[in-house]
Amino acid sequence: MKNRVLRAFTYGIFLCFVIALTACGGGSTTATNGNSNSNSGGKKVFVVGYSQSNNAEPYRAQLNLQLEHYIKQYPDLKLLPITDAHQDSTTQVSQVQNFISQHVDALIVSPNEPAPLTAPIEQACAQHIPVIILDRSVNTDCYTSFIGGDNVLIGRRAGELAAKLLPDGGNIVELRGILSDQPQIDRDKGFREGIASNPKIKIIADREAKWLKPNATTIMQQWLSQYPKIDLVYGQNDPMALGAYLAASAVNRQKQMKFIGTDGLAIPDGGIRAVQLGELAGTFIYPTCAKEAADYVEKIVHHEQVQHHLTLGTTPVTPENAADLYKQYQFSS
Repeated sequence: MKNRVLRAFTYGIFLCFVIALTACGGGSTTATNGNSNSNSGGKKVFVVGYSQSNNAEPYRAQLNLQLEHYIKQYPDLKLLPITDAHQDSTTQVSQVQNFISQHVDALIVSPNEPAPLTAPIEQACAQHIPVIILDRSVNTDCYTSFIGGDNVLIGRRAGELAAKLLPDGGNIVELRGILSDQPQIDRDKGFREGIASNPKIKIIADREAKWLKPNATTIMQQWLSQYPKIDLVYGQNDPMALGAYLAASAVNRQKQMKFIGTDGLAIPDGGIRAVQLGELAGTFIYPTCAKEAADYVEKIVHHEQVQHHLTLGTTPVTPENAADLYKQYQFSS
């Protein structure tokens, strides 16, 4: 009798525990790859990781701000803190692998370099994590979508502008990004195609400045002491072009040459304002792709079809349209 009472008591405690446990777990929601998140309405929330190649470039800092803004437009998306690889591919590989280990529902990557990031992208693909490659390519097609601008076209437009500015020919120096970056390769290719119409135009020097303004300033200082005649500077992004302008201004040679950039950010120290101020002869808007990335993530997590490769166009910035474009593209979160 005593044993039966004890067994009944023990069973009652166990049953209460099971009921309580079930009740506690009943309100939770589980995101696609095992993340347990819900918004205030109890709906599923999808976790997004973004690996940025570096935050030092103004373009990338602006991209981060815009991506955070546009992701917030979707209540069922949660963007984890954006990681900064500081232009170090080993660091970025580790950061991407960390996102994979967290089983994020979607992954966005702006690769520092194509080759080192290929393996972790394929790892994410193998684990069925949707991946958006933003702006810079990798050496695999195993991703959900690539979103970026047409860098060959942008380079070609810059070359055509250089040919227009130098109808009688002249000497050009070219400041290049990271040499292994596909945008750098494409912009260089396009630029050389653009100036090919005038055989009197010569690229007398080109150097890797890694997309950074201080690097470009140092290189330009060396070129100014080495070459008595420089007619035009092509910076593959605006910070490098403006770094060269800064070096030329320091020795009062900025009026002897023209400066062309790329990016066209509508920020106080960006390319559009520099064209307005007469520091750059022209630049070309390279879209951040942030809105498109946010829109695509929302579609992907809801199993909607997206383009495997989305290429966005460019807009030339000239002294005539710079003021209007600055107003049009100015971003506020």
